[in-house]
Amino acid sequence: MQDKEEVWWRRPLRIIQPNLQVADTDKIDPARLAGQLEKLGANAVVFNVGGIYAWYETEVPHHTRNPFLPAGRDLLAEVIAELHKRDIRFIARYDFSKADDSVWLRRPQWFARDGEGRPETVGAGRPGPWPLLLTTCINGGYRNGEAAEKVLAESLERYDIDGVFFNAPGYAFCRCEICRGKYARLYGGAELPESRARLERDFPLRCMTDNLRRLNARIKSVKPHLPTILYYDLYRDRLEERSQIADLICAEPQDILSLGWRHIPEFWKPALSMRFGRSAEGLPAPLGIVHSCPGMDWRHTGLPAAEYRFWMAQVPANGGQIWHSLTGVPDTIGDKRILEQVAGLNRDAARVAPYMHGAEPEQEIALLWNSERSAEGWAEALIGAQLPFAVLPAEAAEAGGMERYRAVIAPEGLVWTAALRAAAGKFVRQGGGLLAEGALPGEPASGGGPAALLGLKDAGVRSEELQAAYIRFEPEADGHPLRAGLERTELLPLRGRVSYCFAAEPGEDTQILATLVPPFSPPEAVGAPPERASLPAPRTDLPMAVTTACGRGRTLYFAFSLSALIAEYKLDDHYRLAANAVRWLLGAPPRVEASPRPGLQLTVFRRGGERLAHLVNGAGRRPLTAVTEMRDVELAVRTEKDPAGYKAECLISGETPETEVRGDALIVRLPVLRSWECVRVSPAESGPNL
Repeated sequence: MQDKEEVWWRRPLRIIQPNLQVADTDKIDPARLAGQLEKLGANAVVFNVGGIYAWYETEVPHHTRNPFLPAGRDLLAEVIAELHKRDIRFIARYDFSKADDSVWLRRPQWFARDGEGRPETVGAGRPGPWPLLLTTCINGGYRNGEAAEKVLAESLERYDIDGVFFNAPGYAFCRCEICRGKYARLYGGAELPESRARLERDFPLRCMTDNLRRLNARIKSVKPHLPTILYYDLYRDRLEERSQIADLICAEPQDILSLGWRHIPEFWKPALSMRFGRSAEGLPAPLGIVHSCPGMDWRHTGLPAAEYRFWMAQVPANGGQIWHSLTGVPDTIGDKRILEQVAGLNRDAARVAPYMHGAEPEQEIALLWNSERSAEGWAEALIGAQLPFAVLPAEAAEAGGMERYRAVIAPEGLVWTAALRAAAGKFVRQGGGLLAEGALPGEPASGGGPAALLGLKDAGVRSEELQAAYIRFEPEADGHPLRAGLERTELLPLRGRVSYCFAAEPGEDTQILATLVPPFSPPEAVGAPPERASLPAPRTDLPMAVTTACGRGRTLYFAFSLSALIAEYKLDDHYRLAANAVRWLLGAPPRVEASPRPGLQLTVFRRGGERLAHLVNGAGRRPLTAVTEMRDVELAVRTEKDPAGYKAECLISGETPETEVRGDALIVRLPVLRSWECVRVSPAESGPNL
């Protein structure tokens, strides 16, 4: 096996994927295309090879040839040769998820079928003289040994391909006899349900993993050192399974503006996807695929320039690698504006890449990931507070992963397995800070459930849906650990279900930091008349925030879902409460802090004695139509040695920022932050360290 540092795919990548339209095949000039991609800053290109269409003269039966391929020449070989002349790697794209209707007529057993045995036709209403495409079965012959494996072997043996990427490799619901038999074998003879919603939850992922494991084995049998690139999903995948059958992993956090403004994707989508991907042990930095269009139904135009830059900049700023997905080649792309952004982002990523290569995230906070809205709410709060954090899968936490951090957040809905409870208890006793919220497993505290660790007598009784309720800080004294910036208000708004619970033994080790103010009115009467708006119970002893000491550490429990309040209402009071809680559990100021600014994102990486602080500017109403510059942004960097012995430089702009020493921190001041900057803080005597 080659040394990890020698293989090309473990070095920083800037990928461009020209999504090829078969009707434009004759417009592809290999030399011109390679030159254009080089100028755009690509060092790797994803290009169609096989699957729905063969982009070469295939000899595999039922592998449909691209009907627009020019006769008498090998276009694929020419493209590969021209890219290699410029030291650009060629990644072959395969898509076996669909096939031409001519294949269906000859091999109908390869295709997915609904409950009545009918095939799934894609684009039947599409105008134009096109053959139909039909969805293939992931467990059938086309996506396995009878077509896909043969196509892989043929193309890999024939062409100088550098890597393999599978597009649309996921499961499509199918009730064919092959799928019914597999389902029965896996689940004790059970009948495959009539709808996807009723499947065993892990069946789609098992089918996909089985298929990709088989295809990856075929690739390695032909070219053992060829890397395979596979998708991962923020909400469904277990990354340890991906790492067993992939050399590189990629996510596709699309910015689908065509859904309409009310359904615009959350700003944190690329950031979370990259942080989750980095939790995979042993793999290179994940790849972040961003489509340049505002939705596939508008794929022939580009995202607003400022929006695309903001969205894509989150990929490298969170430790990922850039992958631009374009509709066509530069000569056929109608919206040339997007090409300027592709070139600019690649240029900036190239400036940062030598420093980021081998750097590790510096994160003092971990968010236990449960793929729920609660985890999203906490992610939004932490990003908004410029608090760098890791996305930690529960299985990694169970294996001791929490011990790398100073504070860990357990969002509502987390499954508290015995292994997780044990790991959390050990983490706190050794000095960590644990925050949990909302409903807890209904186990008695004496049974070793999380309630005992959180200083509660039991898991509590869930309330009805509350409205017109509040949270009151207790005691109302200066220096309350959760009240910074909220000193001038006595109540915080509260909605939703809470847990009516009691602290185990309020005292020196256990304190109640907030209580419930129950609803002052039913919802239909909250506004009229105001003369009757008095609080019937302005104070109770029902705790909403409880803290307790445990060993060298501390826990904090919110008896309500703070994450749901953040996700639903986005009120500043809730964001402040979340940030205050996490900062208090850290026990000391974060090692790197940034000026609080709405829309500012901060991530920090470390390599040797230097730090790399990424600042991404997302200020303004999305979709962003222009960059709203931030003025006088400061970074406070706490160094191991005298901060006066450190220097700072802006890797993207090339500017040297002002610095000063303030206490134990080096203060770095950026007069203007445009869209994305990476600040390198290193010992003054160090050189470029490339």
